[in-house]
Amino acid sequence: MVDDDLRLTMERVGDRFNLGEYEIDAYLTVLEHGQLTASEIADRTDIPQPRVYDTVRSLSDRGLVELRESRPMQIIAIDPDEAFSNVQQSFDEMLSELEARYTAPARATEAVSLVKSRSTILRHLAEVIEAAEYELALSLTPDLLERFEEELRAAVKRGASVELLLTPASEVRSADEFDYTTVATITKARRGITTPIIAVADGVYSVYATQDALRDDRERYGVIFNRSALGFLVSGFYGTVLWTTAKTIASDGEGRPFPRRYASIRRCVKDVTELGGEFYATVEGRDVVTGESRVARGRVVNTSFEPTEEIASLSIETDHGTVDVGGRVAALEDIEAHELVVDRDSPPEL
Repeated sequence: MVDDDLRLTMERVGDRFNLGEYEIDAYLTVLEHGQLTASEIADRTDIPQPRVYDTVRSLSDRGLVELRESRPMQIIAIDPDEAFSNVQQSFDEMLSELEARYTAPARATEAVSLVKSRSTILRHLAEVIEAAEYELALSLTPDLLERFEEELRAAVKRGASVELLLTPASEVRSADEFDYTTVATITKARRGITTPIIAVADGVYSVYATQDALRDDRERYGVIFNRSALGFLVSGFYGTVLWTTAKTIASDGEGRPFPRRYASIRRCVKDVTELGGEFYATVEGRDVVTGESRVARGRVVNTSFEPTEEIASLSIETDHGTVDVGGRVAALEDIEAHELVVDRDSPPEL
C-alpha cells in the first residue's frame, strides 16, 4: 500500500508542475523581462486579454510570481532558486522514497518492445554497450559516438570486439583527427542519412531505431530485442546490408588476444580467414535437424566466406567426424551456432 506521506509529496510536486499552455507562456515571458503588466503579457504572448489575470493569479498561487496590486497590476518574477527550492527538496525526498520501493522488472521475459521516447532509446543504447561481454556491433551518428565515447572505450578495454559503423560519412572525422582504435576494433563510414541506429551486444541484446527517432522534429520509434533470440535479425541486417556497403577508416583487429569469443559466425569466419594459420574452435548451438542443444569442438579444417559477407560457415574436425557449422537459421550445415570460441593451440572452453 502506498504511504500517505509519499502520496501527498507526489501530489504536491505534481501540482507545482501541472502548468497549462497559457501559464507556461506567461511564466517564461515574465522571467525574461523580470516585471510586466497584464497588458504587456498579452501583447507578448498569444494569451487572450481576458485570460491573463486568471493565468497570473494561478502562477502566484504556485509561488512562481509575485503580484503587486497597483494600477495597473505588476507581475514580478521570483528567482527560480527561491520559487523551486521547496520543490527540489520534495523532489529529492520523493525520489529516495520511490527508489526504496522500486522493484526492477524481469526484463528477460519482455523479449521485444516498441519504444517512442528518445530518452528511452538512448538509455537502451547505453545499456547495450555496457552489457556487451565479448562482441558489439554499432551503427551510430558522429554525435552519438561523442555521447557514448567513454562507454565504448570501456568496452574495448574489457576485451570486447567492437564493430563501429558511422553515418553519414560526410560528417565523420578522419583517422588523423580521431583515434578510432580506442573505441572500436574496426570502424567504417557509410553514406546516407537513412542508415538506422543499431546496437547489438553478444548477438542477443539489440536496439534498432531510425535516425529520426533521435531528432525532436520527427516521429520517434525504436525496437528493443532484450536478450531475445530475435536479436539475430538486427545483427544479420547490420552485417549484410549496412556493414558491407561501408568504407573502412580504422582497424586494430589483429591486436586482439586469443581465445576469441563470437556471437556472429560471420565475424568469426572473417577473422579466421584473414589471419590464416591453424585454428581450433568450440561451438555451442543447436542441431539443425533435431533442434536440440549441441556442442562441438575440434580443429578448423575449412571455411567458407563470400566477399559480400552474406554467407559464412566453417567445418571442424571432431572426435566423431567433421561437423559443418553455420549461423542463425542455418539449414545446410549440421549446427546452428549461437556462440563460438576460437584459439590457436587447442579447442577452448566456452
